[in-house]
Amino acid sequence: MKKLNFLLSSLLLCMCCTIQAKNKVIEQPPFIVSSTTSIEVSQVEISDTATVLHIFAKYRPKNWIKIASGSYLQDNNGKTYQLRSGIGITPDAEFWIPESGEAEFQLVFPPLPASVTSIDFTEGAEIENGFSIWGIQLKGNNLPKLVLPKEAVIHKADKETALPNPVIEYGKATLKGKLLDFRLGMSKTMTLVSWESAKGDISEALVDIQPDGSFSKEISLASTTPVSIYMSGSSPLQLFMEPGKTTEVYINLREISRRRSKFHSEGKPYGEIIYINGPLATVAQELNQDMPGTNVQDKVYKDMKAFAGMDIDTYKSKVLELSAEVQTEIDKLPCSLATRQVLTINNKLSTIGLLRLAANSLTSAAIQTNQITREEAQEYFMERAQKIPADYIPNANFAILNDLQATLSSNYSNIVIGYYQKSGDLAKTWGTDNGIFFDIVRVIPLYQSIKNFTPLTEEQINTTNTFPSAYREMLTVANDELLAKIEANKKKTGFTVNEAGEVSDEDLFASIISKFSGKVLLVDFWATWCGPCRMANKEMIPMKEELKDKDIVYLYITGETSPLKTWENMIPDIHGEHYRVTAAQWNFLGKSFNVSGVPTYLIIDREGNIKYRQVGFPGVKTMKEELLKVADQ
Repeated sequence: MKKLNFLLSSLLLCMCCTIQAKNKVIEQPPFIVSSTTSIEVSQVEISDTATVLHIFAKYRPKNWIKIASGSYLQDNNGKTYQLRSGIGITPDAEFWIPESGEAEFQLVFPPLPASVTSIDFTEGAEIENGFSIWGIQLKGNNLPKLVLPKEAVIHKADKETALPNPVIEYGKATLKGKLLDFRLGMSKTMTLVSWESAKGDISEALVDIQPDGSFSKEISLASTTPVSIYMSGSSPLQLFMEPGKTTEVYINLREISRRRSKFHSEGKPYGEIIYINGPLATVAQELNQDMPGTNVQDKVYKDMKAFAGMDIDTYKSKVLELSAEVQTEIDKLPCSLATRQVLTINNKLSTIGLLRLAANSLTSAAIQTNQITREEAQEYFMERAQKIPADYIPNANFAILNDLQATLSSNYSNIVIGYYQKSGDLAKTWGTDNGIFFDIVRVIPLYQSIKNFTPLTEEQINTTNTFPSAYREMLTVANDELLAKIEANKKKTGFTVNEAGEVSDEDLFASIISKFSGKVLLVDFWATWCGPCRMANKEMIPMKEELKDKDIVYLYITGETSPLKTWENMIPDIHGEHYRVTAAQWNFLGKSFNVSGVPTYLIIDREGNIKYRQVGFPGVKTMKEELLKVADQ
């Protein structure tokens, strides 16, 4: 009997060993590139019956993600394996992220042949902003070698070379380059943001990415300008562009993916995050390196709760203390003198910005620590704003604004737009009204007028004759383009201007929507001056075309803070029904529908019931889903 038990035990042990031998587990497999920071593969479990991806999810608490049932794996031989099921998650269903912001689940696929060395996971190209992770390694921790183009070089920095003055001229600047390790299914666009000091503005341009990852974009600039490339899931990449010059970049997607990985961020880098040729290439290259402790805004925002309950003087002292700490870190950096100069300028301008927003910061800190509610925030803010004296930021601190090199900082345009009306006082303090700051403040009001769809008058045009030629040419081109647009608008269709009429406040909204009885309504409370509103309107154009057969009416409501001429010349490009109500009517609607900010959206069903409400643009994907929920009922 003992012998039989021994034999049985041995047999069971062998069976277990056999089963274990057929199960292969890869912990935290490295991958080449990912389209998302929301999910990552923590483990791959391969057996003769299934392949299981253990997924670590990190997302906004109390929000949901979704895994498409059409998700699949593709191995290095090109064979695909369809998703079978989920464990801890149901495909196509909303998966809610807990309070911690982290969660885990598993995705089950068919088994893989032993010869497979790597796999791609994807939800499929048809899923807008879908999750994809390419090049998940199943054998070894080394990724395939990254082959760099010969132009992708690291420039040796001259440690003693000072920062040059920017070129002030008007012309075309070109950005070109390539996304390394680009895969079909990745985003086909990225955003180029130019911090244009002469405009006191931030300009955005979409850059189309070709199937091979290459791109090229031409923009008009009036000087050497700091620009940033924004890609989904990545920190902005810092560059410089210059009229008449080409900035060439090679963006290392696998290094970007590694840096934002939960499991591999502390590992060995896969090369530089970006390789740059062109204006101030060495400075830009160094600015894109990891430089902890060199941004005073990061220090403040990271520990915002620490400012709760401070008075404005204590806040100022703390900000100045942190600014001094940052400057000490900048002075110790082993980078070029030119880069330290840029960082020093950034620090001075950021400090001004933080002091300027003292009331905002203290209010935010009070909300975060539950000292006040959001409903109490406005009163709390006003109490602190009223205590800030006129000399809270001494005029001498603004001298940096008249430094030509300061325009090479991405912070300059934000600060100058806030203080250009202070130019008279600053001129008295400085004893001069000459210099780059005064050139720019003469330009800004004229450019802002053009931006708000108000062409320059003859008198204003004559004024530009005294400006530097670069700024004069920039304004002339912008004004001519506006005049052409106004003429083109006269021929456009697809929009309707409506009058609210003389009705009581209580009947106003019912009166507005009565015209569209029996239809699904997307109501957009917006403003012409609202950048996110304008961005959302552009992004929803393809969606509106896609849903054109769904009997949906797009209803846009704004108030008198949207200048009449600006509104009239903007709405021809926003197809739908438009209302511009009085200030009193806007205030009533705002209170009625809790419009705490713009844009605010309502989706109303065919019976007039509000089915969805959202402050801020939720994205095209969410907006489309919510509209279809109502339209398809």
